[in-house]
Amino acid sequence: MQPLKVNAERLWKSLMDLAKIGATPKGGVKRLTLTDLDRQGRDRFVDWCKAEGMSVRVDAIGNIFAHRPGVDDSLPPVMTGSHLDTQPSGGKFDGAYGVLAGLEVVRRLNELGIKTQAPIEVAAWTNEEGSRFVPTMMGSGVFASIYTAQSMHAQKDVEGVSVGDALKAIGYKGEAKPVKVGAYFEAHIEQGPVLENTKTTIGAVQGALGQRWFDVEVTGQDSHAGPTPMELRKDALLAASRLVVETNRVAHTYPDNARATVGHLRVSPNSRNVVPGAVSMTLDVRNAKDETLLAMVEDLRKSAKAIAAECRVTIDIKEVLYFAPSHFDPKLVDSVRSSAKALGLSCRDIVSGAAHDAVYLNRVAPTAMIFVPCEGGLSHNELENARPDEIAAGASVLFNAMVAAAGVVGEAKAA
Repeated sequence: MQPLKVNAERLWKSLMDLAKIGATPKGGVKRLTLTDLDRQGRDRFVDWCKAEGMSVRVDAIGNIFAHRPGVDDSLPPVMTGSHLDTQPSGGKFDGAYGVLAGLEVVRRLNELGIKTQAPIEVAAWTNEEGSRFVPTMMGSGVFASIYTAQSMHAQKDVEGVSVGDALKAIGYKGEAKPVKVGAYFEAHIEQGPVLENTKTTIGAVQGALGQRWFDVEVTGQDSHAGPTPMELRKDALLAASRLVVETNRVAHTYPDNARATVGHLRVSPNSRNVVPGAVSMTLDVRNAKDETLLAMVEDLRKSAKAIAAECRVTIDIKEVLYFAPSHFDPKLVDSVRSSAKALGLSCRDIVSGAAHDAVYLNRVAPTAMIFVPCEGGLSHNELENARPDEIAAGASVLFNAMVAAAGVVGEAKAA
């Protein structure tokens, strides 16, 4: 069989049509999870799926599964998907691309009359972003039994609205039960600059970095900036600043795609002529190997202990999140590479620095991801952008990899 290609114009039009729901003045999208705009986006996706003859089911956390039967419909489905919710100042492609690329695969299967041995499913996962409700990747987390639906229903936003009530309000609190998945693929914009900078069209994602997040409290003593001698100060901001520098050192010191970031600082009392007595800060440490991730954290804890002694402060470090590194299925990753090669597309192995729903699906099914470039590596931003030809290229790679996993029965019609 010749390599299969999607309809590039139709895929792009679907993305642009969906982006009108929650469109922002700067060209982005604000479609927060479980809001009425999210409902509208979900309804549009469901309508498109039903138009292709797919059956649709919804589970207790609002995940949507659109099902195209296989010749042997008892087989575990070959699934693809992503999410429809966005950041408050999100873009047109993060999440939505993976969902609509899956829909486009089904549309082309129908046009070409291709029957697959195993069924095909397209999933839209609930609350991947975590911008309204925490935790992130809520829907895929429930599907993979990381969380229970009941515990997630109790989570509330800043206005006190619970997930359970929000699901009922938009009509997406279902009863479908999890199914065994034969293989899971997720197409996504890279959300980073590597593919664009190396002029590569396809990223065959080997896995995702492990993450450890910490809340850090630095406690010193606030005092008058004039009368307090430098050698007697207990300057919490000075200690925090040194920890920021150490965080950068650790990220540059360790191998295996090390990352470390201080993304938030809150200084108290935050007054011009007062030596800061307290600082609250966040610490985000990532790595492709769990043992290296642990070594990075221990290095930072040792540095924090030394800084605390030198600055005469206390530093309390509390872990608030841990994702182990994900290593995707070698056979499926190789299928992504093979599909790109058959289509004549440049391809390189890459590791995801961000977490995606695929991270949780990887715990219950063989999983792979396909990255395509995004302009300037920019994402979680209204200016997020991608080229139509590269969007289509990634979807075509997805198409071929999914068909290979599902198996083809009979001959396809002429394209």
